[in-house]
Amino acid sequence: MAAQRIYNEMQDYYSKEVTKTTDLKTNACLTTRPLPAFVREALQCVHEEISAKYYGCGLIIPECVENCWILDLGSGSGRDCYMLSKLVGENGHITGIDMTEAQVEVAKKYIDYHMNKFDYQNPNVNFILGYIEELGAAGLKDENYNLVISNCVVNLSPNKRAVLREAYRVLKTGGEMYFSDVYASHDLPEEIRKHRILRGECLGGALWWEDLYKIAEDVGFLPPRLVTASRITIGNKEVEGVVGDCQFVSATFRLFKIPLDDSSQRCEVIYNGGITGHEKVLEFDVNYKFKQGEVVEVDKETATILRNSRFATKFLIRPVEQMLPVPESCSPEKVKDKLQNPFKVVEQMEARMPKQTASGCCGSKGCC
Repeated sequence: MAAQRIYNEMQDYYSKEVTKTTDLKTNACLTTRPLPAFVREALQCVHEEISAKYYGCGLIIPECVENCWILDLGSGSGRDCYMLSKLVGENGHITGIDMTEAQVEVAKKYIDYHMNKFDYQNPNVNFILGYIEELGAAGLKDENYNLVISNCVVNLSPNKRAVLREAYRVLKTGGEMYFSDVYASHDLPEEIRKHRILRGECLGGALWWEDLYKIAEDVGFLPPRLVTASRITIGNKEVEGVVGDCQFVSATFRLFKIPLDDSSQRCEVIYNGGITGHEKVLEFDVNYKFKQGEVVEVDKETATILRNSRFATKFLIRPVEQMLPVPESCSPEKVKDKLQNPFKVVEQMEARMPKQTASGCCGSKGCC
């Protein structure tokens, strides 16, 4: 009953109270970030009504998506789906699922428009009305997708463990859940969790960031990889009074469905380059940046991911002892302790750029 009440509140909030971006009552879903040319081109193709009803809190554009099958959890009006439908190409496919009928109707209305825009002979996108905790009930099969994405939606769910468990189920082995969401600096009190505006605008349901690591491990994913993080400001005095000293960040994580066995070991890897938009440099997460042709030593988890995911063809991967000698100028950087805390990452960024002003949930890492 409690879960159904939350579903009803969210459906009501996003179908009646918030019908376009300008209806939002906080800064939590503002987006401001320069985008690479290929992403701007894809977004410019998205119909203006779709973009006007977009409420995401991060940039959900996984690398190396050509020909991928992608599932978007909480797809809303379909903006990310249509952007990605251009990036995956006609041989890829995008499925969007959302529980708000009004949003799904808007998304479906423009399928033909976008297919004509992309000059596709057949649609490579479809939209389903359903709950992200119950993908099986919506007809989504086991191990059917290369990628599962979500843009500021998991926080709205009353059962986040079920969301990750279902994402794990529908992913192929080697697949990835790549998602942006809001995280809290500690467990939230009931006053914040039940506040209608805070819940509707992604703050009241925010997960304590440490709990994400526990849930991901329980479900079966490898440990989460933190990609980006930025501080959230609220911009609403009344709501700020309810929040008190609790802090929020928007963070993007990637979770891989790959078994880690006894044969896993540290490796040295060389990025071959060539991924669209990342031809020379691939910023895999906050811990690893791969430059084309440069030798990088990685831990066994990272080596396992690169070897068994869609990135496998983009890297030369060898166990440390099997690597050929390289010039001293190209000697690999040693493995360091990995950053996991998104609040620590934000603090480090702010220390380097003290004059930078935080903005909405996207901050300096916003979408567009």
